[in-house]
Amino acid sequence: MTDTHATIADATAWSEFWAQNAGGDGGGCLPERWAAIEEAQKAAWRSFTSDLPERSRLLDLATGDGRVLRWIRAERSDLALIGIDLAATLPPAPEGTETRGGVAMEDLPFDDRSCDAVVSQFGFEYGDVAKVAAEIARVLAQGGRIGLMVHRGDGPILEHNLARRAAIDWALFEKAVAKTVANALTAPNGGTDAAAQVAGAFNMLGARVHGDSSPAWEIPEALRRAVLLGSDTQAILGTIAAIEAQAHNELGRIASLERACATADARDELVGAFARHGLKLVDTAPVTEPSGRSLADFLTFS
Repeated sequence: MTDTHATIADATAWSEFWAQNAGGDGGGCLPERWAAIEEAQKAAWRSFTSDLPERSRLLDLATGDGRVLRWIRAERSDLALIGIDLAATLPPAPEGTETRGGVAMEDLPFDDRSCDAVVSQFGFEYGDVAKVAAEIARVLAQGGRIGLMVHRGDGPILEHNLARRAAIDWALFEKAVAKTVANALTAPNGGTDAAAQVAGAFNMLGARVHGDSSPAWEIPEALRRAVLLGSDTQAILGTIAAIEAQAHNELGRIASLERACATADARDELVGAFARHGLKLVDTAPVTEPSGRSLADFLTFS
């Protein structure tokens, strides 16, 4: 996939995700049950922002639902906080902050030297590293700081999502669950009872093969409920198509995550992109889950 096609694919996948999760508090590509991961992230941002000058202007790249801005706002209400994201539709900005959708990191709509700090959590590495680093250097004020929490290819986040991809592949392609349920619904001897039974059989099989919290269970279970709760055949078929489309969209986000991990792991290239603009890597600190396993690296530049 070319860089341009990858950027378009990433924007499409994440735009739909944030549009569907407006106002929510989901975890993006993080397992929502991992509350300890969120605490580790908060601690990293608390440390980074603790000594920023009062009333500093901080820009968050690839802000998504603005969770980093919300966490920072809770600790430093004096800061002017703004976030941008390539996704056109974003959830409402956290109170006391501003977010803008449809903005590329490679082309920031801010004046030179206008930001005292630029940050990103699992965002910078989704862009064109050289171009984004150049834009950060342009908008960063003299003496400003950069904080980047970046993915690790050997971490639990990618591991978790690759397992989800395997389960989605099983449901969508290996078993063609959506097509099979739709066929059972519309067959001459079929109908809602037959389709619900087929979906139920798949969700039990998916749970055995991939686990009862995996997409191999989630997808057929969603299909089963759609069949049972649908008002008529055409409406049910529409819901089946929507469920299948959402699963494909998640595959797009996982592919996007995998590319981002590879970009972040090419650390010499990443550091070199900033060095070309006179910005030096000051510190690299692991962000760890309770077991001690690193889930991300926190990079500080100035």
